[in-house]
Amino acid sequence: MNKNTVIGLLLIMGLLVGYSVWMSPSKEELKEKQRIQDSLALLQKNMPSDTTLSQPEIEKQPQDIQETTTFKDSLQGTPNFETQKSIYGAFVSAAQTPENTNPIIIENDLYKLSIGRKGGRIESVELKNVYTYDGKPVILFDENSKNNQFGFSFFSNYLELNTNDFYFVPIYPSASQSLKISGKDSLQIAMRLYPNMEENVLDTNNYIEYLYTLKGNKYLTSVKLRLQGMDNYLNQTQKELSLRWVTQLKRQEKSYKNEKIATTIYYSDIEDVEHLQESDTKSDSVLFPASLKWISFKQHFFTSTIIADNEFLNASMVVSMDAFDNEKTNTLKTLKTNITFPVTNFAKDEFGFSFYFGPNKYNLLKKYKIELEDQIQLGGSLISWINKYAVIPIFGYFEKFNWNYGIIILILTIILKVVLLPLAYTSYKSTAKMRVVKPEMEEISKRYPNKEDAMKKQQATMAMYKQLGIKPMAGCLPMLLQMPILIALFRFFPSAYELRQQPFLWADDLSTYDSVLNLPFNIPFYGDHVSLFTLLMTAATLIYTIINNKMMSPGGNEQQMKMMKWMMYLMPIMFLGIFNNYSSGLSYYYFLVNIITFIQMAAFRVSINEEKLRKKVLATKAKPIKKSKWQQRMEDMMKAQQAAQRGNTTPTKKKDNYRR
Repeated sequence: MNKNTVIGLLLIMGLLVGYSVWMSPSKEELKEKQRIQDSLALLQKNMPSDTTLSQPEIEKQPQDIQETTTFKDSLQGTPNFETQKSIYGAFVSAAQTPENTNPIIIENDLYKLSIGRKGGRIESVELKNVYTYDGKPVILFDENSKNNQFGFSFFSNYLELNTNDFYFVPIYPSASQSLKISGKDSLQIAMRLYPNMEENVLDTNNYIEYLYTLKGNKYLTSVKLRLQGMDNYLNQTQKELSLRWVTQLKRQEKSYKNEKIATTIYYSDIEDVEHLQESDTKSDSVLFPASLKWISFKQHFFTSTIIADNEFLNASMVVSMDAFDNEKTNTLKTLKTNITFPVTNFAKDEFGFSFYFGPNKYNLLKKYKIELEDQIQLGGSLISWINKYAVIPIFGYFEKFNWNYGIIILILTIILKVVLLPLAYTSYKSTAKMRVVKPEMEEISKRYPNKEDAMKKQQATMAMYKQLGIKPMAGCLPMLLQMPILIALFRFFPSAYELRQQPFLWADDLSTYDSVLNLPFNIPFYGDHVSLFTLLMTAATLIYTIINNKMMSPGGNEQQMKMMKWMMYLMPIMFLGIFNNYSSGLSYYYFLVNIITFIQMAAFRVSINEEKLRKKVLATKAKPIKKSKWQQRMEDMMKAQQAAQRGNTTPTKKKDNYRR
């Protein structure tokens, strides 16, 4: 070691000693620091059940204050405390149970939130003025369930920890444990997780914070996760935080099976909305490695959705059904997701997300403009426009008058039937034309009595229809055009929040089945109750089928016609089993469709004189059949080919003549 090295080391040591002496607090500063600690300890001992700071004080706290915290059954200074420290590291004090563990209740115009001190998370959400099928408040998830989790995982001194295991210190603008907010007012509440600076002292200058922002008239709750000075406590090698959210959903609706089927996870990858399998027997899972905008824990009529301010990096999602998830325990499914958040600076960083806790109502979800409304079953891209631009607007318009939804469905049915009236008239007239040529059909049947002549009989029938100007498909086409409407409403009515718990006549809830008689046993394919609207719909459909079969033309293959008639009789019986456990509003709608159809048929029958119609049809027989240009070209082509085969001319010669 040379002279220069020795001198350098001495200078460095001198600088270190001088710096430590210069930075050491004076006796007066030490006394002041001790006074602050003693004051804080005394304040916490004597304060009410809540630690309170006004909202401006959230940002204006002195950065040199260190806060002590008292615990039940304190472990500090004991061997067990050292064991706990080996598990929780710098956050060991926050893992101990504080004297006050009561949650903070915040209530706005729409719901009531419970924010727990352990985990600093939203423990439960109770919607206001909304009730379950048995009259209890709708609670989307319950803090008492052991399966509910919400916490961020992180590494501190190579220990894997989770915010869900630690007690947060609440900082909020009221001395009351229960807070209320209404209208356009807003409220912010901070929950902070402090590490240990020393064994008995919390480092209140550095923390992990949830900052909640609520508005009085909004279902949306905004959350900011803030990291302040965490570079001293968290491993810098981690570039992201992982959020684990687990919720066991409870039954809310009358039909347990239908609600269980509808309960699943929906998610949006910015462009498309996807979902896990909807089933009452199977679990499902997905690993999504791309960016996501939101993830939703969806029930039949309610949803709990986490929405990124920007985007989540990726997520894994699981829908599981445990052995104890059944109708007796009123539990549906357990939904789980792990979401990744990017972190760039542990010294000072934040990222935001929001929660939507509320109903699955189309117009409400659409306002957020992130496709949340795609969670509602509207029938798919091909027919969803019927619900979006016809059914839902009609519902929305007439509900302003506070009319009963039974009346609104009646008005909806009348409007749709009026719009389809021209098609219905065309269909009836086409059927009437085929009916008035019954003598001609019987003559064709006598001409071809044998089964082996069925093809010739069919050809003769079609030739007669063509000669008389009858278009058989004109009777089928209107029915095919009505099918999208029937399918669209079949998908929408059972998931329409507008119909939930809306009574009409004997039905107490148009969104589910109307039971007028509960059976002491279960009938396969039918159920354990009797739905009166379904019975009325089935009876009306059978009557319509009988009348329609009598009006059908006897032409065509008789064996096929018999099979078709049996199928038409069998379908209403199948509907009886399917619709008995379905939305009574849908059965009521189909019943109204049949009743209005009977009225239309009676009106058409009066307006159309079949004797005059027969004369008009037969008069068409004498007129030459006008051919379309396409038919004419096809006939000319066939004649040219036949002539070429006979040798009278050739296709080449015809082609040359055409060129001239």
